[in-house]
Amino acid sequence: MGTDTDKLVVLMTNGIASELSSIAFTIANGGITAGLKVSIFLTSNAVDLVRKGGQAVTHVAPLDPLAALIADFQKRGGVIWACPPCVKSRGYEQKDLLDGVIIAGASVMHAEIKAGAATLSF
Repeated sequence: MGTDTDKLVVLMTNGIASELSSIAFTIANGGITAGLKVSIFLTSNAVDLVRKGGQAVTHVAPLDPLAALIADFQKRGGVIWACPPCVKSRGYEQKDLLDGVIIAGASVMHAEIKAGAATLSF
């Protein structure tokens, strides 16, 4: 893969109450396994996924628990961005989020797309 096609951006709007959050992280981890540089942009109630303790309540069998999927994603170099207005509207601050989560506006996602990243939305 060329440098302009080895990236994947996953846009997530579904939070801890949706099985789509576990599916999205499973697919994102698969992208890393396939050699992609994967970033996830969380918006709307998906920011609850990275609130400390929030991900602990979701497990969609037979997938791994959401907390394990997120930890694996980060450990393997995946980047997680959280929408600033979405974080703020929930009363969260950086200290409320999992370590390594970056509060960043959509411009970070747009830059990856402009550089040729494929996109998925959940």
